[in-house]
Amino acid sequence: MSEKFLYSLARPLLFSMDAEAAHHLTLPALKRAAALGLTKLAGKPAADPRTVMGITFPNPVGLAAGLDKDGAYIDALADLGFGSIEVGTVTPRAQAGNPKPRMFRLPQAQGIINRMGFNNGGVDAFVANVQASKFYQERAGVLGLNIGKNADTPIERAADDYLLCLEKVYPYASYVTVNISSPNTKNLRQLQGASELDALLSQLKDAQARLADKHKRYVPLALKIAPDMDGEQVKNIAGSLTRHQIDGVIATNTTLSRSAVEGMPHGAEAGGLSGAPVFELSNNVIRLLKAELGDALPIIGVGGIMQGSDAVAKFEAGAQLVQLYSGLIYAGPALIKDCARALRGKQAR
Repeated sequence: MSEKFLYSLARPLLFSMDAEAAHHLTLPALKRAAALGLTKLAGKPAADPRTVMGITFPNPVGLAAGLDKDGAYIDALADLGFGSIEVGTVTPRAQAGNPKPRMFRLPQAQGIINRMGFNNGGVDAFVANVQASKFYQERAGVLGLNIGKNADTPIERAADDYLLCLEKVYPYASYVTVNISSPNTKNLRQLQGASELDALLSQLKDAQARLADKHKRYVPLALKIAPDMDGEQVKNIAGSLTRHQIDGVIATNTTLSRSAVEGMPHGAEAGGLSGAPVFELSNNVIRLLKAELGDALPIIGVGGIMQGSDAVAKFEAGAQLVQLYSGLIYAGPALIKDCARALRGKQAR
């Protein structure tokens, strides 16, 4: 039986539940299926290697951060055929995140609103989970580790949190993503401002050089940015990225815009909107970045990929890799192969 058919059976049950409860049911079930060898039965996409940030990705379709915040399900997720797995966002100390309910489906728009707030068990537990995974132990593929700041850390001390997390995750990462674009941690997006961003990236690059020397291994740094920016803001960010020789940029996180879901049930909930409604916003930021950056550093496209043709559109906008999250909730794991097939042999414009 195809993955598409099996997910069509499971989806009505999952969608009858609270969105976060369904999330906490699905991941342990996937882990049990992986332990029984069932997840390997679906097979992986055909090899289509891409070298980005100096790393060879087995295929250009990755998992976006947020699905596995604590790195507890790496092996099970890897069985689904992703070309890379990104886990987190992790913070220095454990935190519960925002009050529940904090995740809402908008099926009419194929969207999701979340205001999770970097709920996670802290960086030490995160690193222990990564170390325990066969994926890490066997160096089986590309593993991105996504770092953030604690909610109660003052914004002017945010760099301390990022530097602490970078130090702890560096030895275990294929690349590290610096998340400054979640709308669910107060004032976090201030770090996208020109002076704040320059200060943060300067400190991170210094730490990266020191850690590369210490561990005798260079681990690339990628910056994850928001879709809610105009051309001037994107230009400023592109300037900072090139000035500080950041290795890649992930575009984009969730949006605060509600124009695509106005009047829908849950459409006015606070938080970041993902899924189909962020697709064009994300593509626009990718196009603006590409115009500014050229080939200076790679763009990883994420936001609203619901079918293979959407992944192609990210490449046409200028991305060299793509990542999925919300689309998996609506289309199921068959989306991975669908995107991999659509991107086979294609290169960014």
